[in-house]
Amino acid sequence: MSVPQRYRGRPIEELISSGYYDPESRTVKAIKGDEIHVHSRDWQIEGPLRMLFHVLDPMVAKDPKNLIVYGGTGKAARSWDDFEDIVDALLTMDSEDTLVIQSGQPVAIWRLSRSAPRVLMSNAMLVPKWADWRVFWELEAKGLISFHQMTAGCWAYIGTQGILQGTYETIGAAADRHFNGSLEGRLVVSAGLGNMGGAQPLAIKMLGGVALIADVDVNMIRRMIDTGYLDTWTDNIDKAIDMAIDAKEKKQAVSIGVLANAVDLLEKLIKDNIVPEILTDQTPAHDPLSYVPKGLTIEQAMQLRKSDPEKYMVMAKETMKRHVQLMLELQRMGSVTFEYGNNLRKQAYDAGVNDAFKIPGQMEYMRPLFEEGRGPFRWTSLVGDPNDIYKLDDVLLTLFERNSKLIRWIKAAHQYVKFQGLPARVVYLGYGERALFGKVVSELVRKGELHGPIWFGRDHLDSGSVASPFRETEGMLDGSDAIGDWPILNYALNTAAGATWTCFHHGGGVGIGFSIHAGFGMVVDGSELAEEKALRVFTVDPGSGVVRHAHAGYPKSLMVARERGIRIPIINRLEEKSTRVIEEAYREGRVSKFTYERVKKDLEEYKARRQNYRTPFNT
Repeated sequence: MSVPQRYRGRPIEELISSGYYDPESRTVKAIKGDEIHVHSRDWQIEGPLRMLFHVLDPMVAKDPKNLIVYGGTGKAARSWDDFEDIVDALLTMDSEDTLVIQSGQPVAIWRLSRSAPRVLMSNAMLVPKWADWRVFWELEAKGLISFHQMTAGCWAYIGTQGILQGTYETIGAAADRHFNGSLEGRLVVSAGLGNMGGAQPLAIKMLGGVALIADVDVNMIRRMIDTGYLDTWTDNIDKAIDMAIDAKEKKQAVSIGVLANAVDLLEKLIKDNIVPEILTDQTPAHDPLSYVPKGLTIEQAMQLRKSDPEKYMVMAKETMKRHVQLMLELQRMGSVTFEYGNNLRKQAYDAGVNDAFKIPGQMEYMRPLFEEGRGPFRWTSLVGDPNDIYKLDDVLLTLFERNSKLIRWIKAAHQYVKFQGLPARVVYLGYGERALFGKVVSELVRKGELHGPIWFGRDHLDSGSVASPFRETEGMLDGSDAIGDWPILNYALNTAAGATWTCFHHGGGVGIGFSIHAGFGMVVDGSELAEEKALRVFTVDPGSGVVRHAHAGYPKSLMVARERGIRIPIINRLEEKSTRVIEEAYREGRVSKFTYERVKKDLEEYKARRQNYRTPFNT
């Protein structure tokens, strides 16, 4: 590729001439192969470079021309100038250098040590009193800040597969509780087919159900068809419903998209007295400027956002209000209804729906996994070899052969998941499991049994990395939903442990003012130093989730800490606290009857086992 004059002599020139970046068309392609491009010849720097290019590949990103990876406006870098300067910095850094990034803009390079992270970033952070969208938009307009969702700005997004297993686990948990573990002959209705919501139809199909999903953007629908996440679609609501009912009656696992606003679809279901077994939502309600109001096409919405954003937000919130009212009505009619975590209930509550929170959040189903430190661990082949991913699938099936859910997921992923950008996999692994797997992978890279280094990361929606009272930390037993210390400690631990890069963000998932969260990237390149750092990261990261939940009073977390040697100085006091807060949480209506009975049972099991525990520190 010819290089424009203004880029000649810059480090980025090589990547332009190699076709990985076209500055004229603003096209970025995932870097694959064995050739190392960074000056240091160090995979600990080549890794973040490749993951940055990966998340902006058109096969991965939602709107790569505008640097948006997913989640409404979640960016990988603040501007194209910043993207190019980040790339130049990575290409020229030495192995002891650390690049510091503030809201997608490179601000400094410091010489630290090989044990330190190579990139440190903080994105979209605001002082709490000023943490709202209006202040953010004012600062964004001045070029001072940008929004980076969760894994967009942390360069850890792996395409729709990244959210697929979380969706699969959540809806699967609902199926376990309400429908004996199978969705065969069941209808699941939702909305949103973007890079997050697009996982819904395939997850439902993998669980044997019929998915009926609305979206207002035909391009998103077609993208999900092309990537294999959606089977078919129509622009006619009546036809879509007929197709869904027919598939349900025949007990066919199929996914159907309908070009429609969620409100229009739900109104029609209620009018026709059609009650889905499960009802949820994944529209971008966290950002009122991304949620499309009823009555507007996607083109009209884009125009109104620019011409009159105030009017747009009023219309969006009115639609969200109606959206939740309809979900509540279907819930009363018998649908198992929950919010997946996009802050739709809070938006509707603020608009006047006083009973919006009668709809539970997704943590009603995910909390048991988080109590064990289990969450969405993910990896990519940095050289782009899908065979390395398949080899690691086989490793997982051997290492965790007793984990039936993991085995079911891996087999389903083989059948249904198409790779986007760098080939990747995501699996819910917990405390101890991540370190074991990381050790095995490091040995395979060192022996040359894998084609190249492996990048590891995870979603920020994890056990101990986030404070988000309307999603991940909703309904904590001790009422500590809004305590923000935990994600900060998680970020500090992963930085101290030597992750290749660490990230601290604000607002991902539910919007500015409603969450803070941390992430990391870890390159396992076969070296002893990388392995040593990875084992620390893969221990303290899920371990911080166990500790966070133990301090909130969850008996299962106390059990994991005792039995796996996590040293908690006040564990005896936490045992006493657990008994108290379980009763308080239920009495005050902060947890459901199901959760109350579940944690009470966990407490009984913990007390029965406690006589076998040796010391408070379990040394």
